[in-house]
Amino acid sequence: MRLDGLEGSRVLVTAGASGICAVVAARFAEQGARVHVCDVDAGALRAFAAGHPGMGATAADVSRAADVDRLYDEALAALGGLDVVVSGAGIAGPVGNIEDIAEEDWRRCLDVNLTGAFLVARRAAPILKRQRGGAIVIISSNYGLFAQRSRSAYVASKWALIGLTKTLAMELGPFGVRANAICPGNVEGERIERVIAAEARAKGMTPQELRALWDQGASMRTFVTADDVADTILFACSVAGRHISGQALAVDGHTEFV
Repeated sequence: MRLDGLEGSRVLVTAGASGICAVVAARFAEQGARVHVCDVDAGALRAFAAGHPGMGATAADVSRAADVDRLYDEALAALGGLDVVVSGAGIAGPVGNIEDIAEEDWRRCLDVNLTGAFLVARRAAPILKRQRGGAIVIISSNYGLFAQRSRSAYVASKWALIGLTKTLAMELGPFGVRANAICPGNVEGERIERVIAAEARAKGMTPQELRALWDQGASMRTFVTADDVADTILFACSVAGRHISGQALAVDGHTEFV
């Protein structure tokens, strides 16, 4: 289904070489958007670029300001401007009780998940303000709406992203720019299987037991897909979502407990 306002739009997607954001990038391209992606994994980025020859690609670690500056230089040169930014770079962070978490692991999680989103939004804001329109989408998590034992760094970063999003909506709204956070639940794929394995070990459970518990945690008793998340992001960035801003939009089958 075509969504008004996406054809010809200029879109930057971080962490776009794999997972949810690779699907998001591909779906924008299907709508006729021009897309540039970045990823810290150079191998994944090469593979993605080979499969999507019409897209630009930059190897970048969004937790580094110099990398983000270089990313924007390359994206703007390739796209000629910017209409949509999807900030999706994130890592799972350490798993364990807070007294067992190393400071460097805590800092790395917040550097990527939170500071990365800040650096990406900081460069996007003046561009979108000047043209008086556009959209920023930050991928948070249902853990940004609830919390979870043994995931303090990840939870802290994802809660903070919602606060960052709401502040962006206030600062950018007078210029016609909207900002929203997307809060996925458990998304099918390799990444969630790794998270399940790590959390199951920390809790003394089998991965099968933990997955069954998480299934019960959603009212719809199911995990979601990357396409479900992409659908919501595209809608929020389309003409149909032009007055949606400052929201934390959950795509999770309604989480009852985590």
